[in-house]
Amino acid sequence: MSKMTPNDYMERENKYGAHNYHPLPVVLERGEGVYLWDVEGKRYYDFLSAYSAVNQGHCHPKIIKAMCEQAQKLTLTSRAFYNNVLGEFEEYVTKYFGYDKVLPMNTGAEADETALKLCRRWAYDVKGIKDGEAKIVVCENNFHGRTITIISMSTDPDAYGGFGPFTPGFVKIPYNNIPALEKALQDPNVAGFLVEPIQGEAGVFVPDEGYLKKAYDLCKKHNVLFIADEVQSGLARTGKMLACEHEGVRPDILILGKAISGGVMPISCVLADDEIMLTIKPGEHGSTFGGNPIAGKVAIAALEVIKEEKLAENAERLGKIFREEMSSIKSNMIELVRGKGLLNAVVIRNKPGKTAWDVCLAMAEKGVLAKPTHGNIIRFAPPLVITEEQLREAIGLIKEAFKQFE
Repeated sequence: MSKMTPNDYMERENKYGAHNYHPLPVVLERGEGVYLWDVEGKRYYDFLSAYSAVNQGHCHPKIIKAMCEQAQKLTLTSRAFYNNVLGEFEEYVTKYFGYDKVLPMNTGAEADETALKLCRRWAYDVKGIKDGEAKIVVCENNFHGRTITIISMSTDPDAYGGFGPFTPGFVKIPYNNIPALEKALQDPNVAGFLVEPIQGEAGVFVPDEGYLKKAYDLCKKHNVLFIADEVQSGLARTGKMLACEHEGVRPDILILGKAISGGVMPISCVLADDEIMLTIKPGEHGSTFGGNPIAGKVAIAALEVIKEEKLAENAERLGKIFREEMSSIKSNMIELVRGKGLLNAVVIRNKPGKTAWDVCLAMAEKGVLAKPTHGNIIRFAPPLVITEEQLREAIGLIKEAFKQFE
């Protein structure tokens, strides 16, 4: 059999897979730390980190070791029985983030769905809203996942168009707009405010300083739960363990995913205190794979790596360098550079033959992988284990790619 070319791999995916993604034409085979290699052996800097799932770097030895050791002992019991790992993970993660309880799931979308159910149940059992009338306030341009209920909160036609009817109970307000939130909270049936501390998918949109704290204070005033989706912004990505910490905010419900596994398997969880978490009783919510023994061991290792390797501090320091260097590029294509820590974006002025997609193709040629979002925004999010030397080398390659368009 003749050796497969990159094109063969891409054509095979196209033939047998659903066409629900539009990947950059690169076929990857191996990853280690901040690097990826394609099937032809070319090395790239990874500046997407699987949408911030690989904060600890590709195939981190400590995380892989935890996974392999547990995989040879016990993989899955379901929650029909106790196992000897779940409690260890639950104790570790609740103490790590300072909450009474955790509810483990697999994907970010599942964790968001879990938070929505918790919020509604709390509304009826604790706040005293009439059954079936609870509302949850969400923000325009949000991205919380792809389920029917989650796209019901979306304002992106690509996400919701042609998928109705939609789940009721959501109030959409502009992001980064305190008066709009204040107005929405006048409704006594509002039970929760679900927000991304930084809107990742919307193009790394960082709200004004003080927005999260003011929003949190308003929620407290109106007895409404402040629910933070930190699936992409959390776990050291923005220079703090959680993006909410930049403003000293402790969410009532905290949603985590992606990097809680270091990108080696789907793991997510929801954290809350007893008053909220214990409203859900046995048989009312769950997941066959949620909290499985491998996930427990992997998540503990992944969270240990974040602290041991001081990834939040690294993200804070190197993020400043990245934004300074990108802002210094003299290019009429670059409209704006923004971000926090190592979650950054460059807004491109798209012109024929000079689009964000073209820039990403040119960067891939040079050996840096990133992907456009919303057509004209390039998100830059390397693994948080990146060193200053590696970062500066990658920035040099990014600058070379931009030079091609002058």
